[in-house]
Amino acid sequence: MTRSLALALIACAAASAGCTKARLPGTEIEETPDTRAIYDVVARYRQAMEKKDAQAVLALVSPDYLDSAGTPEPGDDLDRARLAGTLPQDLQKMDGLRLDFALRKVQVDGDDATAEVFYEAYYKVHTPDGNVVPRRDSDVNQLHLRRSADGRWLVTSGL
Repeated sequence: MTRSLALALIACAAASAGCTKARLPGTEIEETPDTRAIYDVVARYRQAMEKKDAQAVLALVSPDYLDSAGTPEPGDDLDRARLAGTLPQDLQKMDGLRLDFALRKVQVDGDDATAEVFYEAYYKVHTPDGNVVPRRDSDVNQLHLRRSADGRWLVTSGL
């Protein structure tokens, strides 16, 4: 191989490496200002839940939060006020909460976004009869978010 051919190959390799798009840590999701901000919301949510910090969770929730629980009956709907009333008590029933999240997909459409998250939750729950029961849950969840007037992404459903 001639010296000029080797230099040309090195230059091509360096140019193509420079075109690689940045990815969010631990994902194949392209990092943009919006996907990074949404990634950070998901990370703060995980941390707040592990600390059992209801106020920190609620700081990530939109005032117009509404989750229908996937059913047509309004009795199981959860709005922000109901979430604020039940979350502190729900968190106090848990011990040793550990969450593992894997952000699988982020779709941004203007000021609305969806984050697909695979999670595994490990915890112990205090039952009404005084027992402590170990639990492990895992599922794929979709968090819906909306950009607020001040530019922050807030969760509108899916917690």
